[in-house]
Amino acid sequence: MTTHPDRIIIFDTTLRDGEQSPGATLTVDEKLTIARALARLGVDVIEAGFPFASPGDFEAVQKIAETVGTETGPMICGLARATRNDIKTAAEALKPAAKHRIHTFLATSDIHLEYKLKKTRAEVLQIVPEMVAYARSLVDDVEFSPEDAGRSDPEFLYQVLEQAIAAGATTINIPDTVGYTTPSEFGALIKGIKENVPNIDQAIISVHGHNDLGLAVANFLEAVKNGARQLECTINGIGERAGNAALEELVMALHVRRAYFNPFLGRPVESSEPLTRIDTKQIYSTSRLVSELTGMMVQPNKAIVGANAFAHESGIHQDGVLKNKLTYEIMDAESIGLTNNQIVLGKLSGRNAFRTRLKELGFELSENELNNAFLRFKEVADKRKEITDWDLEAIVNDEIRQAPELFRLELVQVSCGDYSRPTATVSVRTPDGQELTDAAIGTGPVDAVYKAINRVVNLPNDLIEFSVKSVTEGIDALGKVTIRLRHNDVIYTGYAANTDIIVASARAYLNALNRLYAALESQNATGKQPVTASL
Repeated sequence: MTTHPDRIIIFDTTLRDGEQSPGATLTVDEKLTIARALARLGVDVIEAGFPFASPGDFEAVQKIAETVGTETGPMICGLARATRNDIKTAAEALKPAAKHRIHTFLATSDIHLEYKLKKTRAEVLQIVPEMVAYARSLVDDVEFSPEDAGRSDPEFLYQVLEQAIAAGATTINIPDTVGYTTPSEFGALIKGIKENVPNIDQAIISVHGHNDLGLAVANFLEAVKNGARQLECTINGIGERAGNAALEELVMALHVRRAYFNPFLGRPVESSEPLTRIDTKQIYSTSRLVSELTGMMVQPNKAIVGANAFAHESGIHQDGVLKNKLTYEIMDAESIGLTNNQIVLGKLSGRNAFRTRLKELGFELSENELNNAFLRFKEVADKRKEITDWDLEAIVNDEIRQAPELFRLELVQVSCGDYSRPTATVSVRTPDGQELTDAAIGTGPVDAVYKAINRVVNLPNDLIEFSVKSVTEGIDALGKVTIRLRHNDVIYTGYAANTDIIVASARAYLNALNRLYAALESQNATGKQPVTASL
């Protein structure tokens, strides 16, 4: 077995743990789009989902395995609890991939054993080797995670890991499930595992961590110094609660501070060999794609990919950067693929130019998606003289991430002003083909539109977030609307872009309602509630 002692394996869990961010639920096609981007980015392993969780998750993992899991592509991984049904289902979903891995887990901390699993340590020591061995009988590559390892008794943890490796685990993942540890503690945990698990040289040490205290990236870098060789992370750091360790921050820290980390991987300080296989120039476009498809905006001051990451407002900083970028920039914006946003297309541009530019931006569309996106492009181009790459991304994402149009907006019209009561009229075509029209009064035009839509659609929900963001500068810019609504403690996201904010708001709301309606229909058909898992 190759344990890659001199480089870092990047394990991306955006499509599994990242999707567990409230409101970040993705469709199968959206997951496939992100998986293709992750393959271009150069990640080693894609954790495509939790196949047993739902039919949708199974389908997504299977499609990603078929499409992205090629001989030259990344390894495709599926999560499974330490049960036969979970493991068997994961193996079935992963079959089409040239390289596949089952990632199974069981909690080891006393608090999880007592309150969640209701099991003893002895029972865990029996279950782990049995389930790891079963997984290994189905695939050649098995990863085992002791959930809540960061709060587990180290001596018990050593026993569990030894048993897992002996049963066939090729990767041992150490999760800081609740984001509790500090860098020195996490580094010491990895060091203790290396020194006290007799057969640890037969497996790769991996780490997974949450950012509840803002320490996930720092913890991982300390783990690398102590022997971890696989990092489990997500694009933009999305994930449950405060999220996961951010892939872009880890990769660029290892890239910028290569001379510092080289000795920990047995390399000469001056070695220029990259520490990961990531194509850093794909980072920015992948970040934007994930942000668009999940509806989770990147904060302006976010490291590496935030809007202000390479911006300088201070006069002193501006003067220094103009003289030499190194005065205030430790990395080049172009190293993450951030370039000057050149104007490339206009209303006279044809389909071939449109298709070519989309390919350059990383979009692979079906003929139907391309046709719809091109029509939207022409519609926007008639209203704007200049179309930027950011406009193109918004147009295409608005098309490809729409939920099935079970309810379709046919008309929206509003009346408002300083001395009038905001009133909206909407016409919506229902799933059975009827066109219904209704009107409502609200505190503002968008509130009136949403109240009118609710009267027609009649799906109880709580609107918990409404945000509008301009794609580019200018009075004629596309406006992106993201909304989140809650139904029975599940959050659904809606998204739309349009030069008319009212139209975008109505489309985004119906987009979320369509997701809610589709989820309710699926639950009624299968009678099965989705299963969630946490590491």
